[in-house]
Amino acid sequence: MKLKQIVGALLAAVLGGISLAGAAETATPNQQLPTPRWQDVAVHDPSIIKADDGFYYIYGSHMAAAKSEDLIKWKLISRDATNGGCTLVKEVQTEMKEALSYARTTTFWAPDVVQLADGRYYMYYCTCEGSSPLATLGYAVSDRPEGPYENLGIILRSGYGGYNATVLPNVIDPCLFYDKEDRLWMVYGSYSGGIYILEMDKVTGLPLEGQLNGGYGKKLLGGNHARIEAPYILYSPDTDYYYLFLSFGGLGQNDGYNIRVCRSRTPDGPYEDALGQNMIRCAGRPGTFFNDPDYAPYGVKLMGGYEFLPLETDKNKFTQGFRSPGHNSAYYDEEMGRYFIIFHTRFTTTGEAFSVRVHQMYMTADGWPVVSPMRYANEMPQPVSEDAMSGVYKVLLHGRDINKVEHESEVITLHADGTVSGALTGTWACTDGVNVTMTLEGLKYTGVMHTALEAGQKNWATCISAIDENGASLWAVRGLNQE
Repeated sequence: MKLKQIVGALLAAVLGGISLAGAAETATPNQQLPTPRWQDVAVHDPSIIKADDGFYYIYGSHMAAAKSEDLIKWKLISRDATNGGCTLVKEVQTEMKEALSYARTTTFWAPDVVQLADGRYYMYYCTCEGSSPLATLGYAVSDRPEGPYENLGIILRSGYGGYNATVLPNVIDPCLFYDKEDRLWMVYGSYSGGIYILEMDKVTGLPLEGQLNGGYGKKLLGGNHARIEAPYILYSPDTDYYYLFLSFGGLGQNDGYNIRVCRSRTPDGPYEDALGQNMIRCAGRPGTFFNDPDYAPYGVKLMGGYEFLPLETDKNKFTQGFRSPGHNSAYYDEEMGRYFIIFHTRFTTTGEAFSVRVHQMYMTADGWPVVSPMRYANEMPQPVSEDAMSGVYKVLLHGRDINKVEHESEVITLHADGTVSGALTGTWACTDGVNVTMTLEGLKYTGVMHTALEAGQKNWATCISAIDENGASLWAVRGLNQE
């Protein structure tokens, strides 16, 4: 076995909840890595693919797109289709005229790109004006990930006469993925009647014939205009689960967008959350419209709006609040066994301005993904040394609400004797430098201890990402210079 395969296997084992003494010796310690210089881009609803040329590409609404070699420095390659900045499709307003006319719009919503059996890149695009379920979902093809893409036509339509928008899907937000048996699927849908899934033909890129609900496929969740959208499915070879990521709430700065996840052993469900609730029951009540309390109790909430407040010992007292993070994609690096989540976020003080963020994810011993509190900075999954575990932490509880204002951190201390004091009290344990359990205020948390860069303090900090027994995330970041 080659060295990089050995390293990859070790790292995959770490992510899978297996104790690995000395695994940190396989790579440069994170604390010795240089601080990266991020280059940010504004791509709304980023959907990721790693292309044959070695670049990562993200595609977003309005035909915006960007690429990166390292998930840190991004370069915009296509801009808004409504002002002539689109380079993905030549003469896009003419090429996609039928789809735009049907939806009564001049722009595009969140697309997805996948490689099919012929090795070419297929972009699944969607058009929707927003105030009605009139929408189309079509596809286009190119030999290159940057295009130009040639339109192949409309696959699905919604909103036509007699269409029941409380039951049937708004045909937008496609995500194409291969299952572990190399079958191709498309999950899609937004608001209206919910999230649906179709099995697709790997050769033609079209839905397989004979599927239910008038060709829309199988319903996974949602309905009655529940504010649930942006489905994205990722298979984990470490846990053998399919993870369905979703965004709950509205996408605006003050509307509470937040990222949730549920899982299934099969690509087309049924999907369940940490409480074992079948997500098919996650919907608005009949006769309601955007009634968030009906579906807020469903799904594992990975993140919503948040802000880490400074500790007394922090050198930099400036903090930044994040609002409405959402519409994510996710990526699994097979070679190194690493998981990433890619999303856009707004901020507390900058209105509707948004930017792409990439964070690393880890799998807990219970088989749930958790997100690092800090953006990706080239860190490797490595066990945390015993002397870097206990200390004063900023702790942030994401809760399970659709929070329109950011949740703020509090202060706790993890003592060497396994107790926790401060804003939350209880116990903690981490025997392998990776898998951590905590009981705080009577709630059990299962998670992963790891190292990440707290850029504002220029400090490689010990972090904890965990989920409680009800499906709410906890983030914790250890303060500076603790013995």
